[in-house]
Amino acid sequence: MTDLVIRAKRAFVGGALRPATVVVDGGRIREVIGKDRGVADVELGDDEVLLPGLVDTHVHVNEPGRTEWEGFASATRAALAGGVTTIVDMPLNSIPPTVDPASLEVKRRAADGAVAVDTGFWGGAVPASLGRLEALWDEGVFGFKAFLAPSGVDEFPHLDRAQLLAALTEIAGFGGLLIVHAEDPQVLDAAPHGGGRDYRRFVGSRPPEAETAAIGAVIDGVRATGARAHILHLSSAAALPMLAEAKAEGLPITVETCPHYLVFDEASIPDGATEYKCCPPIRDAANQDALWAALQDGTIDLVVSDHSPSTAERKFAGDGDFDVAWGGVAGLQFGLAAVWTAARARGIPLETVLPWFTSAPADLVGLSAKGRIAAGSDADLVVLAPDERHRVAEPELRFKNPVSAYLGHELSGTVRSAWLSGRRVDPDDSPAGRLLRRA
Repeated sequence: MTDLVIRAKRAFVGGALRPATVVVDGGRIREVIGKDRGVADVELGDDEVLLPGLVDTHVHVNEPGRTEWEGFASATRAALAGGVTTIVDMPLNSIPPTVDPASLEVKRRAADGAVAVDTGFWGGAVPASLGRLEALWDEGVFGFKAFLAPSGVDEFPHLDRAQLLAALTEIAGFGGLLIVHAEDPQVLDAAPHGGGRDYRRFVGSRPPEAETAAIGAVIDGVRATGARAHILHLSSAAALPMLAEAKAEGLPITVETCPHYLVFDEASIPDGATEYKCCPPIRDAANQDALWAALQDGTIDLVVSDHSPSTAERKFAGDGDFDVAWGGVAGLQFGLAAVWTAARARGIPLETVLPWFTSAPADLVGLSAKGRIAAGSDADLVVLAPDERHRVAEPELRFKNPVSAYLGHELSGTVRSAWLSGRRVDPDDSPAGRLLRRA
């Protein structure tokens, strides 16, 4: 007897799309059979592909404290609608931020019973938490986020260069992971002012040098301490050569970018369109081409949303003034569809794209049972119709606030169904997600 048998003419197994029958027992995949056998409970259509559930390790849920911006219920329903079955929540912009065991417990209580997908948590490395990070690590966070420039919220201050080195030294001592918003505050302070409705002026206020200077400091710190570090939301291709050299040197450093950097470019963003504002910013088409090349050659390891929503009032504050509006793209629901749409236009096959959203982010946080269709893995599965096109409209948004840079854009790829631990789930169902701890 088995709990579930799914048969697909195309399933993403072992890095390729191939026929497969997936047998599920007790919430896990018992076996993957490469040919038809027996009777299946679910038979996928010819236009459908069976995927492992996506893993998004960069999500700002904002609960508690700023739940009017998002919240666990709405964020995880949006995730599920986009094929994401596991998220890891950032330690800000919630109040309190997740910087000690007590604040982690507050956040877990807020999430308990509310999450539609499996949910883990990052801790925060801020000046006041240095020297006390291991206690939070022991409570099961997946690593520690640090900013090297002001974060945008007063309760989560950034680290200076000496504090960055102290954090890396401390984290190396217990084998943890530091994830870094890498922009240099001195470069930002010296850059031209970015106020007003002119998007190109805003980009000029956060130049590539801000990223390269900060990333250089992270690389130096990793080399000095041996700590693992991960570069968040890489925007600037100017940093790619130094990252490639660091990897070739064998330094334990990984890199992510985000869908909005891969599908939008500076020239396509109208003045005053603050729904596209994020930090670091969306840059020009040549920069975007280099990010795509770096994904394909492995310099960039994974793609995650950096879902950072707010209320419409904050997102459009200042009537299109990029200096006033909140910086963050609400994109958790559309990441795979957006990147797949752009990838197929570049001639990049789906099987090349999928690991960026599945096994690579799962491996970053040590969730070896996530992000793959294989015996022993969690039975988190998604049915995608990769050729089905639709134009993103406000009624389909699962976010608490119906604001997104993806509104009005036509995308390929529709999620038709999903299973979480072998249980069929839908965004409108009662929440079935679990709270995850680092093993």
